[in-house]
Amino acid sequence: MKRMQPDRLAPELVAPAGSMEKLKVALAYGADAVYFGGGPLSLRARAEDMADDEIDEAIAYVHSRGKHAYLTVNAIPHNTDIAEVERIVRRYAISEPDAFVVADPGVLDIVKEVAPHIPVHLSTQANAVNWRAVRFWHRMGVDRVILAREMTRDEILQTRQETDVELEVFVHGAMCISYSGRCLLSTYLADRDANRGRCAQPCRWRYALVEESCPGEYLPVFEDARGTYILNSRDLCLLEYMPELIDSGIDALKIEGRMKSVHYVAVVTRVYRRAIDACVAGRFTSDLLDELMGELQSVSHRPYTTGFWSGTLEDAGRFAEHSAYIREADFLGVVSKAGLDSAVIDVRDRVESGELVEVVDPHHDSFLTVMPEMTRVTTDDDGVEVRSQISVAHANYTVEVQFSRPVSQYALLRRRVSVS
Repeated sequence: MKRMQPDRLAPELVAPAGSMEKLKVALAYGADAVYFGGGPLSLRARAEDMADDEIDEAIAYVHSRGKHAYLTVNAIPHNTDIAEVERIVRRYAISEPDAFVVADPGVLDIVKEVAPHIPVHLSTQANAVNWRAVRFWHRMGVDRVILAREMTRDEILQTRQETDVELEVFVHGAMCISYSGRCLLSTYLADRDANRGRCAQPCRWRYALVEESCPGEYLPVFEDARGTYILNSRDLCLLEYMPELIDSGIDALKIEGRMKSVHYVAVVTRVYRRAIDACVAGRFTSDLLDELMGELQSVSHRPYTTGFWSGTLEDAGRFAEHSAYIREADFLGVVSKAGLDSAVIDVRDRVESGELVEVVDPHHDSFLTVMPEMTRVTTDDDGVEVRSQISVAHANYTVEVQFSRPVSQYALLRRRVSVS
């Protein structure tokens, strides 16, 4: 079962797709595969769920571009959920996703019974942290194991050497103060089961102390440089270790974030696409690493950590000093249609003609430009298109502009901001 060290080959880049728009953006910015779900049993009950016909469309769209579509059914279901699990697997198997992502043995059993022709990927929720567990799940019919985020570099490398099973590793995104997401805090404190897709994120709440003899007197917990949010994790980022991950022969690298923004999906996917391609070509330099880390600072995130990779606590710790997000850019809009001399933009935040904006393009270098005059496109009560010149656009406007150079569909507009 031991695996020989492979030549340096590109692993599959797996990106999140919480909606049809994010799915298309992820593919445009370089994802080899996307993962998404269609309801609460996908562990993202608050995501922009796709209906059955939208999932059919999504899988067909992915396949039309020669990419892979992975459907998540990775909740930990109770008895009352079993009938719905069977319905979901039976219904979605018709569209032939490239794999079902599951965490529970019962769900695995259902997939093997209802849709035995569809491959199965074991979710990180199953907490596989050693190579014997990987072998076990393979004997149970699992084709790929998404390793637990609690594994160290040495554990990942040993697991790769000891098994031929496909392995997937998370390289970026939010971490959870629990065992790979198996948390009971939300159930106890808010009666919302995180393992069934309804997490209230109590690890992000601000807590105080109460002394037993003084009920009602809340003692604040003050922050210092070491932080006091003991349940508030940093975000994972293994960008600097990409050469090691690729040399190890890991089959797939995964980005967390089905509930994150279009901006997040586009930027993070493009960063890891460029990193993978540079590693394979032998051009992953310190200058490129600095450039790509700068890009990752632009998206909404908590302070970054390499998690358990090194096997020891980092000097800065794994805990964020506060629960607020950091970002160095405001996401202004996305190009929904692109022509030779104009672009239609779906506006997401207030933008003015004459201000300096950055255009991030999936197929070309980013560039700075002065925002041109905008033409707002609406329809009247009779459905007739109405066009009007405006200098300020707000969220949910659709505008048409002419840039100084061509842009691609799904190009993003953003405004860099200073971070104190």
